[in-house]
Amino acid sequence: MKSLQLKLGRINMTAIKTFINLFSVISVSILISCVCVGFLLGCSAEGTIRGSEINISGSGFPKDDTLEWISPEAAGWSSLDLQEVHQFAIKSGCQAAMALYDGNVFFSRGNIHKNYEVHSIRETFLSALYGIHFAWGNIDLNATLEDLHIDDITPGLTPAEKQARVEHLLMSRSGVYHEAADEDQTMIDEKPPRGSHAPDTFFYYNNWDVNALGTIFKQETGEEICEAFKKEIADVVGMMDFSADNCFYQYEWDKSSHPAYHFKMSARDMAKFGILYQKNGRWKGLPIIPSEWIDESTMAYSTMENTDGLGYGYLWKIIPEDSKIGQMIGYSGYYHTGAGGHVLVIIPDLKLVIVERYDTDQNWDEPGAAGFELAMLILDARLDN
Repeated sequence: MKSLQLKLGRINMTAIKTFINLFSVISVSILISCVCVGFLLGCSAEGTIRGSEINISGSGFPKDDTLEWISPEAAGWSSLDLQEVHQFAIKSGCQAAMALYDGNVFFSRGNIHKNYEVHSIRETFLSALYGIHFAWGNIDLNATLEDLHIDDITPGLTPAEKQARVEHLLMSRSGVYHEAADEDQTMIDEKPPRGSHAPDTFFYYNNWDVNALGTIFKQETGEEICEAFKKEIADVVGMMDFSADNCFYQYEWDKSSHPAYHFKMSARDMAKFGILYQKNGRWKGLPIIPSEWIDESTMAYSTMENTDGLGYGYLWKIIPEDSKIGQMIGYSGYYHTGAGGHVLVIIPDLKLVIVERYDTDQNWDEPGAAGFELAMLILDARLDN
């Protein structure tokens, strides 16, 4: 672990605190734990710690014919070093965590079959559906809100705001700062004033954009979001626990006519969604999401403020290799987070998918900066370091 200690000695703690503050604001989740912590947390299949045991065979977990377990060594990780990671990780209180190499599980803990609220990770599911329906010709990214007759409750959208295109909403660059459903107080306090930025001139992570994209999807495709996700993605990749009944809409009519859409999903089903992206849109060789869409949606169109270079694509958060976190990891990637520590990360060059789940319906402790140290430990456990 000497190389890890050298890495940690070079870390700019001020930058880390900045990242932590940023994600407390944006998604009430810690960037540091977001980037890499999902595959390292230690919980048993029943949700309690099993001392120093590390289960790498999949025994004791619900049967799932679409996932295979491999040893850490087969994935390029050290079992011995993962024992040390596990001892550090048991303090984090996770409910479920998985790490997969090239579609195979090499680290898994917790209630991976239980559905938990995904919070803002919902956005990646909608991005995937947009990619599918864009390829089918059902969605026009260049259509403006005016073209689509999208408005909102009084005082409604201004003529300038109605010039925002669908693509601008996907990039959180619409310039529409109308009230929105499911906004926390920090989002409300930090939202720019109405009319302060024209479409495509300013990035602001904005629930109005996300919710309106849900309305547009339903309007243009004629499909409910969750039903479409089940039919076009979940059923195809063999999600074991997902049901459209796990989804619901949150209306706040005093704020907006566009509801927030919510998903509940298990760790193993979210892992399969991650595999779909890691495999460039294919599942068992079958094309599901166009590879061109994955390339375009995981490209950074904006740099998120106060993150030392992290970017934003089409409803995905991006880790450029030259960003602070990218340099620490050594690779580029993309990810999303949800309130309370939920994490989905894909690092393509490592063929790595990371999932971390917390039960935010219960009392829980935020992993905090310990998640970052855990991430460095697991990265240092790679055999080619």
